[in-house]
Amino acid sequence: MNDNLPIYLDYQATTPLDSRVRDAMEPYWAEKFGNPHSEGHCFGWDAREAVETARCQVAESIGADDAEVVFVSGATESCNLALRGIALTSHERKQIISLATEHSAVLETVQWLGSQGFDVKILPVTSDGLVDLSMLDDTLNNQTLLVSVMLANNEIGVIQPLAEISALCRSVGAMLHTDATQAVGRIKVNVDELGVDLLSLSGHKIYGPN
Repeated sequence: MNDNLPIYLDYQATTPLDSRVRDAMEPYWAEKFGNPHSEGHCFGWDAREAVETARCQVAESIGADDAEVVFVSGATESCNLALRGIALTSHERKQIISLATEHSAVLETVQWLGSQGFDVKILPVTSDGLVDLSMLDDTLNNQTLLVSVMLANNEIGVIQPLAEISALCRSVGAMLHTDATQAVGRIKVNVDELGVDLLSLSGHKIYGPN
């Protein structure tokens, strides 16, 4: 053992690939290499079965339906897709609310939407890092389309009261997105209990591939 090697303490940034994950994935690097969208041969069928199995596993881990799980490149793309996808298909509501302590994947996307004509509100947090529910309630209105609040903060670790935030959103008909990248695999995450409409996560934070 080399005593001069540094100790890695940044597991909130990424994690090593678990050997069980590597073993499960290994056949699909060389032996079962089909395109899961190729429906005319067994190579595609095998790959598609693996993708659907993974989709079921992800869905089960967060209490979602299989059809609700969409695979993208990572959490940044997931946040972008969720926020832009909802905003750019809306023809009525124009207000988007988020917090100052969100990850740049959310804040930069929300700010871009602001440049496209959306009414963006970035709320401060209290001294303990949590959302001020009264301020959120005062900001919500019948023009609020979407609220985006991170479940577990990647820097200070606070866990936002998403169920309470969801109730406020529901009262005005707004949707709720959460960046749960730092929460999944560490605390219980159930989309129905949290009351979220969209949730972003990433496998490389929980010993999956990067």
